[in-house]
Amino acid sequence: MIQADADLSRLDRAIVNAFQGGFPVVEHPFEPAAAALRERGVDVTETELCDQVKALDESGVLSRFGALVNAEEIGGTATLVAMHAPPERFDEVAEQVNAHREVAHNYEREHPHLNMWFVVSVASESRVDEVLGEIESETGQQTYNMPKRHEFHVGAKFLLDGPVSDGDLDCSHLGPDVEPSGEQTLTPDERDLVLEIQGGLPITETPYADVAEALEQDTAWVVETIKRFNLEGKVRRVGVIPNHYALGYSENGMTVWNVPDDLVMEVGPEIASLDFVTHCYRRPRHEGVWPYNFFAMTHGRSEEESQARIERVREVMSDYWQVGDDDWDTLFSTRILKKTGIRLDERADANTE
Repeated sequence: MIQADADLSRLDRAIVNAFQGGFPVVEHPFEPAAAALRERGVDVTETELCDQVKALDESGVLSRFGALVNAEEIGGTATLVAMHAPPERFDEVAEQVNAHREVAHNYEREHPHLNMWFVVSVASESRVDEVLGEIESETGQQTYNMPKRHEFHVGAKFLLDGPVSDGDLDCSHLGPDVEPSGEQTLTPDERDLVLEIQGGLPITETPYADVAEALEQDTAWVVETIKRFNLEGKVRRVGVIPNHYALGYSENGMTVWNVPDDLVMEVGPEIASLDFVTHCYRRPRHEGVWPYNFFAMTHGRSEEESQARIERVREVMSDYWQVGDDDWDTLFSTRILKKTGIRLDERADANTE
């Protein structure tokens, strides 16, 4: 297993491994979570577990604790965009792009032409073209929109050596029985809940009760709604969200592939099944500029590990078609230019009944 760069205790490693998903959605969640760890040989109480999750969050080992909201199911849309920023104007162009509040993430990536990659998040799909038009006018550079055509996989577990090293502990079955609502829109109360939890849950022994108090709602309603959101896909998972950089996963490789169109839907699930692939999508090509239609994101703790994982992706690809040297590339991120997260307020408002 992986050795973490951070000086983590056995309990720290158990928390990171066990609770990257499937955390209990019950009024006192740390009690059954601690019991589940004790069954795996980790002696911890409810209070000790809560205190240690808080310590990991405050130290930066965790990005946050709580529900990972699926922005696409809440409303609006997000798209990946690439562009060329001339080296002599790179920082200037980055400032112009980042000044747009609709730009959530922006990375400098290694590519001879398309060296800037950012995400645009908007309440209405029609707004994408407006934002890109503004950016092109301000920067004098063409943008290349690459919206998701198909999602094969989103999610990652950054596992460490230590207890629960397979990351297979799941307490998501606990809590009330719920049924999908069948509604695509949000109620005003659901919108308020989404905005309250999007940045994380309070790290106390009663996080859902604390949220309920903030919203002037019943705790039972908060628990039932978050559990239903998880079932409906509005919440991808509930648990700890590791800071993968703090765990040493510093190599962020975006592998891109020119997969034959008649094979991409067959190849996609196979690549998505690799446990080190964190995101896997089909996206459009741009003739004469961008020949790739398949994206697979990998993370590694060293250049050697990343290269080995990329080679494994290529091996799986080669089982389906003859992959040439010009049929794929890897774009490593060299600099984070902006990372504010997806803004859900306008998107949720636009999708509220």
